Parts: sequence; structure tokens; C-alpha cells
Amino acid sequence: MSDHPNHEHAPDTETARSGYAEHSAPVSDQPAEAPSDDAPQADFEAFMRLAKENEELKDKALRLAAEMENLRRRTARDVHDARAYAIANFARDMLTVSDNLQRALAAVPAEAKEKGDAGFSALLEGVEMTERGMLSTLERHGVKKIEPEGERFDPNFHQAMFEVPNPDLPANTVVQVVQTGYVIGERMLRPAMVGVSKGGPKAAPAESAPESDAKG
Repeated sequence: MSDHPNHEHAPDTETARSGYAEHSAPVSDQPAEAPSDDAPQADFEAFMRLAKENEELKDKALRLAAEMENLRRRTARDVHDARAYAIANFARDMLTVSDNLQRALAAVPAEAKEKGDAGFSALLEGVEMTERGMLSTLERHGVKKIEPEGERFDPNFHQAMFEVPNPDLPANTVVQVVQTGYVIGERMLRPAMVGVSKGGPKAAPAESAPESDAKG
């Protein structure tokens, strides 16, 4: 048995200490950082910015929808007017033809109508039928005759040609129609040429003013 102690398996104190030092995590003396107060403020500002952008987009969408609705209404009105008043110029020219037919009939003396032979009577009847047929066709397309006699003078539909003294009638009452007037839809196509009363009491004011469209 040896007198020397067995140091072969004794732990190396220095090595153990060195290994412990290598594997031990250093402990910092600095305190842990507190959460920054800037993060909530930045999130709030971003939220407000997005909310504002959302309101602006919503406002633009509403404006666009309103513009589209106005455009739809204008288009529908234009289409309606085009259908209703497209023949206005043509109808006005046809009224001139109708006037000429009426003048031709009025120019025939009553005696000639009574004593005329069958051929002449047939001719007059044909002219009358043509004139009535023309007006009937125009009426189917919205052209209607104005019959203002006895009514108050309306500058939107009547054209005064002369005055007739009559103290028994309110002033500006239509007493005679010189040339028949016509309307197409709600618009004046041709004013009625009329004579109006003068010298009587003033006519009562109209209950409602005519629409501006009636001026044609």
C-alpha cells in the first residue's frame, strides 16, 4: 500500500472554477427597460388617419351615387322630351297646311256650297276630311287645340291682336279667336291669336302661374 495519497482522480479545483465561470450567464447590473409610451400614441394616430380616409372615401362614394342618380334622371327626362317634342317643327309646318285648307274652305261662298253640283260638293267634303284627318293625326302625337274664348288672356298661350271695348266683361278676357293656337304636350306649339276685352272690371288674379316650360 503506497504512502502517497491518490491524486489522479481528485477534481481539479481551478478547472472546475474556470468551467463554471465560462458557463455561467453574466448578470447585468442595468435595470430592464420599461415599455415605451410612444407605441400607443402612434397606434392612435394611425387609427385616426385611417378613420379620416374612410370618411373621405365614404363621402366620395355618396357624391358619386348622387351624381349618377341625377344623370339618370336627366337622361330619362331628355328621352321623354325627345319622344314628346321631336315632331314639334314638323307639326308646326303641318298646322300651316291646315290653315291653308281652312282658308280655302272659308273662301267658298255659302251660295256656291248650296248650289254646287255633286262633284263640287264632293271636292269640298274631301278637303274638309283631309283637314280633320290631319288634325286628328297630330292630336294622336300630342298636339292639341287651344280653345281660349271666354277665358282670361294668358301671354304664355295667347297673342293679343286687338282690344274690344266691353264693360260687361272683365278686362283681358278673350272674346274672339283670330287664329287657332296649339300645344304639344305641356309646351306651347303656336299661340292663339286673339282679341281681348277692354274697359270692364279687372280680372281676378290667376290661382297659379303657368310653368316656364309652357313658353315653349
